[in-house]
Amino acid sequence: MKVNAQSVNFVADGKLLDFIQKRMDKLDLFYDKVVDSEVFLKVENTSAKENKIVEIMVSVPRERFVVKKQCKTFEEAVDSACSSLERQLVKRKEKLRAKA
Repeated sequence: MKVNAQSVNFVADGKLLDFIQKRMDKLDLFYDKVVDSEVFLKVENTSAKENKIVEIMVSVPRERFVVKKQCKTFEEAVDSACSSLERQLVKRKEKLRAKA
């Protein structure tokens, strides 16, 4: 799956981008009709420890899923967002099967 990752106001290192790519590739196991995906990485300027924000948009035919998570690390946020996306994609797949 092609993942377009954008980091806002900082430069993401290669390890983080590889982690995101591997985690997003696992979504293909749950729903194989994913058209494309975009990942936005942001750092919020606050004193709170949970200042890493990850927003993931996944496009499938006739629908788009958007998940936004805020955690202490980008890896934790990406993992949490992908878990949420997995549930949404499985639910969509089950709906399509019920119609058929």
